[in-house]
Amino acid sequence: TMLWAFILLLFFIWPRLGITPMAMEPQPELWIESNYPQAPWENITLWCRSPSRISSKFLLLKDKTQMTWIRPSYKTFQASFLLGALTESNTGFYRCCYWKETGWSKPSKILELEAPGQLPKPIFWIQAETPPLLGCNVNVLCHGWLQDLVFMLFKEGYAEPVDYQVPTGRVAIFSIDNMTPEKEGVYICRTHIQMLPTLWSEPSNPLKLVVAGLYPKPTLTAYPGPIMAPGESLSLRCQGPIYGMTFALMRLEDMEKSFYHKEPIKNEAYFFFPTLKIHDSGRYLCFYYDGSYRGSLLSDILKIWVTDALPKTWLLARPSPVVLMGQNISLKCRGSVDGVGLALYKKGEDKPVQFLDATSVIDNKPFLLHGVTHHDAGIYSCNYHLTWKTSIRMVTHNTVELLVVAWPSTVFKQAKAITLQCPVSHPVLEFFLEWEERATFHKFLEDGDFIITNIEGKRTGTYSCSYHVEVHPNVWSHCSEPLKLIGPAGFLTWNSILDEAIRLSLMTELAALLLVLLWIRWKCRRLRIREAWLLETAQGVTMLFIVAALLCCGLCNGVLTEETEIIMPTPKPELWAETNFPLAPWENLTLWCRSPSGSTKEFVLLKDGTGWIATRRASEQVRAAFPLGELTQSHRGSYHCHSWEEMAVSEPSEALELVGTDILPKPVISASPPIRGQELQIRCKGWLAGMEFALYRDGEQEPVQQLGAVGREAFFIIRRMEDKDEGNYSCRTHTATLPFKWSEPSEPLELVIKEMYPKPFFKTLGSPQVTLGARVTFNCSTPHQHMSFILYKDDNEIASSDRSWANPGPSSAHFLIVSVGIGDGGNYSCRYYDFDTWSEPSDPVELVVTEFYPKPILLAQPGPVVFPGKDVTLHCQGNLKGMRFALLREGTKAPLQFQSAAGSSADFLLHTVGAEDSGNYSCIYYETTMSNRGSYLSTPLMIWVTDTFPKPWLFAEPSSVVSMGQNVTLWCQGPFHGVGYILHKEGEATSRQLWGSTSNDGAFPITSVSDANIGRYSCCYHPDWTSSIRIQPSNTLELMVTGLLPKPILLAHPGPMVVPGENMTLQCQGELPDSTFFLLKEGIQAPLEHQRPIGYRADFWMPVVRSEDSGIYSCVYYLDSAPLAASYPSTSLEIWVTDKPPKPSLSAWPNTVFKLGKDITLQCRGPLPGVEFVLEHDGEEAPQQFSENGDFVINNVEGKGIGNYSCSYRLQASPDIWSEPSDSLELVGAAGPAAQECTVGNIVRSSLIVVVVVALGVVLAIEWKKWPRLRTRGSETDGRDQTIVLEECNQEGEPGTTTNSPSSTSQGISVELPVPI
Repeated sequence: TMLWAFILLLFFIWPRLGITPMAMEPQPELWIESNYPQAPWENITLWCRSPSRISSKFLLLKDKTQMTWIRPSYKTFQASFLLGALTESNTGFYRCCYWKETGWSKPSKILELEAPGQLPKPIFWIQAETPPLLGCNVNVLCHGWLQDLVFMLFKEGYAEPVDYQVPTGRVAIFSIDNMTPEKEGVYICRTHIQMLPTLWSEPSNPLKLVVAGLYPKPTLTAYPGPIMAPGESLSLRCQGPIYGMTFALMRLEDMEKSFYHKEPIKNEAYFFFPTLKIHDSGRYLCFYYDGSYRGSLLSDILKIWVTDALPKTWLLARPSPVVLMGQNISLKCRGSVDGVGLALYKKGEDKPVQFLDATSVIDNKPFLLHGVTHHDAGIYSCNYHLTWKTSIRMVTHNTVELLVVAWPSTVFKQAKAITLQCPVSHPVLEFFLEWEERATFHKFLEDGDFIITNIEGKRTGTYSCSYHVEVHPNVWSHCSEPLKLIGPAGFLTWNSILDEAIRLSLMTELAALLLVLLWIRWKCRRLRIREAWLLETAQGVTMLFIVAALLCCGLCNGVLTEETEIIMPTPKPELWAETNFPLAPWENLTLWCRSPSGSTKEFVLLKDGTGWIATRRASEQVRAAFPLGELTQSHRGSYHCHSWEEMAVSEPSEALELVGTDILPKPVISASPPIRGQELQIRCKGWLAGMEFALYRDGEQEPVQQLGAVGREAFFIIRRMEDKDEGNYSCRTHTATLPFKWSEPSEPLELVIKEMYPKPFFKTLGSPQVTLGARVTFNCSTPHQHMSFILYKDDNEIASSDRSWANPGPSSAHFLIVSVGIGDGGNYSCRYYDFDTWSEPSDPVELVVTEFYPKPILLAQPGPVVFPGKDVTLHCQGNLKGMRFALLREGTKAPLQFQSAAGSSADFLLHTVGAEDSGNYSCIYYETTMSNRGSYLSTPLMIWVTDTFPKPWLFAEPSSVVSMGQNVTLWCQGPFHGVGYILHKEGEATSRQLWGSTSNDGAFPITSVSDANIGRYSCCYHPDWTSSIRIQPSNTLELMVTGLLPKPILLAHPGPMVVPGENMTLQCQGELPDSTFFLLKEGIQAPLEHQRPIGYRADFWMPVVRSEDSGIYSCVYYLDSAPLAASYPSTSLEIWVTDKPPKPSLSAWPNTVFKLGKDITLQCRGPLPGVEFVLEHDGEEAPQQFSENGDFVINNVEGKGIGNYSCSYRLQASPDIWSEPSDSLELVGAAGPAAQECTVGNIVRSSLIVVVVVALGVVLAIEWKKWPRLRTRGSETDGRDQTIVLEECNQEGEPGTTTNSPSSTSQGISVELPVPI
């Protein structure tokens, strides 16, 4: 009784908080069917149905022992177990299970079969989703085991039933309205067969109803605090306003195992956890109740964290970590732990600088520093501020170095000025500035702004200021804090050298320009060169000077960050050994060489640097084998290999040294630079698989660490690097079984902690997952000034960028890969340095070159729709083993998570998701040993974080109005994919189900539609995983079947074509009264409108029509006495909404060629009825003919019918609106005997004309060459006109021929004829 009261109390007050109860695994359903309704025990069949998935096996249990199991021939939702006649041997308690991927499901509810003549006892429970608070309604459910039963609800103390029902199924729902204390009590339910009122079932188990939420909610607090470390103790205090109540505490993540109740101490109770564990983390709440189990409301949720280390915090400076003296700056600290304050720390100070309470953190308030001075400069960090004692380790992600500078900077440049400000809040008579490096330097000012000019780099040093007031002019104040001015790199800087070089180049340009101008003037006077030439020369020289000056200015004002193109070296190959004898590897040894570049053609193996062993062509895996066989004395030596590409040879691989048969090859040890207080990984690379590793430190005999067989390399970890961990380290490998065979020690690795700059910020200016040929830019930046940068790939230096003295402010460098190649993938990082001080390495960026391997499959477990606050696991299934997986999210450049998996899949956990975690996720996998060559991206998976499924949309394809015998598909679709769907039909108890793996996104096909398919349908999501998310039904779809009544008539008024903006009415005329009419449009699946007029006709009014209203319309109707059994569709009516009707088509019959004595009929056809056609002939202004049917007869009298024709039309109802003309149609005459003769004659004549014209052109060209040529002489004359000299033509002929030309009488004498120009 107490347990039932607890459960009812919890269910009653749960929905008040808006929390959905924890979802349980769905149980299968068990029921009875019989062929003898009046005596069902004569022949009994038990049915078992799966609630959420199809299954291949079903199990029937009797009295908790296995009875029988069924393996159907195909997967199904349900299975039957035939018992036959009920006898004494068949009585007992029955349950059933179904098989799922992880094993047998949870058993069904217990079905008790007693002696013949008695019905099984029903099951009675409350509907959990209904909140039965004071004044609310309560639904209780009674579950029988047979169809067509009568259900009776009884209340203790009443002889007659309170309510009864005859449902169509096996469950009755009794509703108790307006719950009050008077309706409390114990209820039971019973059933009997309709045909046999005297045959009753056993009474159900009693159910006690009480009114919940009568008392105010308590408060729940944690002592010493809500965040504790494992092993520490914790007390949760639940306090209410009423004395003498019993208190209960529960954890929402596991209510069944974490439900505690205690007697009170006055009005409160303490729940003590002596030794906390990680799984004690969660959300807690409490309530209290009286002796009648009337309970209070639930307390507010209290979140308890049990962890040994809090998540990292982030600190950002706004607007910049470099701030002017006297300005304000905000330091914004962010962490992922809610309800906890934050503290700001400064390096060198024991106590926190500032605090922010939990309320300020929730309001997103930062730490504020007002009017900063040089005292505020330093390195800041932030962390969580816990007001109680705990051993939790706190980690900060980054620090911010705050630089407080004078105006405009404390970095002095040669020949530049800096203003030193000495601010005071009260009136001052005079300010005084001192320079410590020069005692004789003094400056006095009234406003406190001292301008210091760095002439010849001599003004750097330490300054301070003081003041005196008018009341005491002889009393000076204390000196201010000193301020040091420094130069960027000494007095002689690159910037000054560059400025001087530019100044000299400009002076040289000016001198050269002056010399050129003097030379031009001298030439002009001597040669009397025309003024135009002088002007052009001067312009050219001036342009040359301008271009040179612009180039010099470009040198002065370069960009802040230059892009350094990365010239990728041929990647270094990997060399290792394999053997068939793990215990004695030297018995048969093979050396393998593999290149991370896919363009490798060949491999070469070298011994002792010069000895050529062999050359092998690269395989598909870009590797080659060099078998050595049994290791002998001749094989001893140092081996390495190269990879050959088309145009380059790679660097040599790391050396593999074979020293003998009893000693394994020497491993290689490496590590990144050690950083104080941080974790350090020491990599030991062996040469054989299956070996074990040991790490040694100088001065110690025993290994520092040992690792088992983990491949060909191992990583030793120093958790926190301190001074005591410094020293020389080496590693060795040995066989996995006794007797051990050891390798030689590796070369020593010296670990020394050096003071370093903080690590830079390193990222790609885009996604690090790229395809071949893409452009990638890496950005490496730091707040420090004038730094040089180094870019690394897989710990090898590949590019560098020198410091820039010309650009003040934070340093940064861009490294560019113009076109990504096969071998460009890998792990990139960067560092910066200044002289002898280096920074820590940046966080690595994994550049993955995709589209090499097949895309993986991304699945969500338990499903893609998640309740807020829950966990979801994203399972990425690849095709290859030993890959590294990355989880991506749309809109985020960097991957969210990485996983290295030994198998072919990886699981990514999204913990306590919220609405901000909704989005499209995808994953890839890639091979880390082959230049990060990756797969295609998986198909995006949409993750929804919501407490309610949105309504899906139900529609029919091709339409919800279909004819008898036609096929139709009902589509239930929403934003979720891979989710099950259920299709409901109004009036039917059973539903059609489809699941995510087979549903094709919610398609329910109905083949050969009949009158049985008529009805109203709806659908909803039905996820095939356990979920507490509320489900909403879709819209209601009416499936209408046509062809059962005579078809109506559809008319348009004023006509089928209207101008946009006018009104139109479509009239649907039926043949039967009391009908409902529907207007349909082609291309739209659902009816546009419906009407139920009084008469036989429905008028569908379309006001202010638009061009979108054009289309083909029809209508149907059905009788109100037979809903959805519709008539045949009306004849289609095409509606045109346009101010210019569409153009018609024009064709000729029988063809477009005239024959002697034959006519041609031109046919003009348009899309609209009730029109008048007109035919037009090119060259004639007036229309040729008019016709109502569009047929025009053309005869070829005297050749007048030949030509181009077009036609158009107008509506008879609107004679002023004409359509566009049709495409023109040409009529031609036939080529008879006379025409053929004429054509041949024309061709002959045209050919002769062409020959004559060509011959004439040749003659003219020859004569043109003999014609006298004109020459123009230009010379300086003393006022005389220029003349044209006509030279004598040379005559061609026989010697001795006489001519009458004047030139023949005076040979060799030319005649000058003065001709004015």
